Amino acid sequence: MAKILVVLTSHNQLGDTGHQTGFWLEELAAPYYVFKDAGAEVTLASPEGGQPPLDPKSDDPDAQTEATRRFKADSAANAELAATARLDSLSARDFDAVFYPGGHGPLWDLVDNEASIRLIEDFWAGNKPVSAVCHAPIALVNAKDENGENIVKNREVTGFTNSEEEAVGLTRVVPLLVEDTMIARGAKYAKVDDWQSYTRQDGNLITGQNPASSEAVAKLVLAALERQR
Repeated sequence: MAKILVVLTSHNQLGDTGHQTGFWLEELAAPYYVFKDAGAEVTLASPEGGQPPLDPKSDDPDAQTEATRRFKADSAANAELAATARLDSLSARDFDAVFYPGGHGPLWDLVDNEASIRLIEDFWAGNKPVSAVCHAPIALVNAKDENGENIVKNREVTGFTNSEEEAVGLTRVVPLLVEDTMIARGAKYAKVDDWQSYTRQDGNLITGQNPASSEAVAKLVLAALERQR
């Protein structure tokens, strides 16, 4: 049985707007069930442990999907979510892959988080899939490979686009833009039209552009694990 670590944000403030942010529900729920329905064991974690903040916008009626409705009705899943493990208590040795759901929260607390970077680097060094969707690929930009190079450098990636950020009106609120930061780190960043499902896979590095891409990323993670068996 594959063991997959899912890392959520603990950050709940949307800059100085007075609004709340956090993780995006669909980007957790859809991959969660892709993994679970395939028989994988899923562990949820966050920098601070406990209940991670949900981006309230992802709870809007028009943001709901089959997966989000299933998750909200799943008492076991919600119990797991309320008691996420602290990131600094975990070891990559105990898992086969790591996945980061987005939401704007990771732009603040997962970019420079030492425990997160250490885990990503350990997964990478262990030849295990490292995956993220939407804003969460920002968590990968400061992780290094065994040669001290950024793992995204010269590798194909995607993530939330500048135009998507502009469309939600947060370009001047967020501390970093995913697209610009990836390019600055030397990544081979690619994208398609706003809100279309799009993924990139470069070896064990698997990324998705936006919420619509979350299920596709999870399926690529499972396929990568299957190939490694």
